[in-house]
Amino acid sequence: MGRAYQNRKESMAKTAQAKTKVYSKYGREIYMSAKSGGTDPDGNLSLRGLIDRAKKDQVPTHVIEKALDKARGGAGEDYSPARYEGYGPGNCMVIVDCLTDNPNRTFGDVRLAFTKTKCKIGTPGTVAHMFDHSAIFVFKGEDDEAVLEALMEADVDVTDIENEDGQITVFTPNTEYAKARQALTEAFADIDFEVDEIQFLPKTTTPVEGDDIPMFEKFCDMLNELDDVQNIFHNAELPGQ
Repeated sequence: MGRAYQNRKESMAKTAQAKTKVYSKYGREIYMSAKSGGTDPDGNLSLRGLIDRAKKDQVPTHVIEKALDKARGGAGEDYSPARYEGYGPGNCMVIVDCLTDNPNRTFGDVRLAFTKTKCKIGTPGTVAHMFDHSAIFVFKGEDDEAVLEALMEADVDVTDIENEDGQITVFTPNTEYAKARQALTEAFADIDFEVDEIQFLPKTTTPVEGDDIPMFEKFCDMLNELDDVQNIFHNAELPGQ
């Protein structure tokens, strides 16, 4: 699968305003995960992974605790996931994941980002079949055989394992995320995940060149400014990547 995944997901941590957006994003995800799977991270592995990632991204503890308290109280907004697909600048393929309390508003806002940059939003399934929905774990290590053995013993369906420059990267289907994470943490007590998340990995890439490059940046900026947008995945191949 290669390290392409590192370049296929838009990062929002560019400005102070973007940091606030990152905090909000994690707050929503933690709230929804805790509400659906329980507020105890030991019993809710998806929640534990989210909290670990939030701490790595320097999300303040009070933001995490506020989301957990809201879930414990059972009050608060009722967000639902929404996914939009289409073609971005240069005809690259794009998937936009959202959490929304108003699907009509969110669809209108996302559609505007597409139309303002001369892009085309599609129907569900338009481009998703050209991506693998995968769980990804990256951590320091040398013995990929021991990692594979631990995962196989836990009956985890492993898509691929890479061992490069003292780092091991594990790919599994997205549905295996919790099982794979538990198997790795139980087998390797001091494991420290550098990447621990679910992504859409493109099966092919599309070069984005010339005037399409600033248009692609504007497109991503418009989407990142939307409170409901959680993640943007694409198959764009930009110069220097």
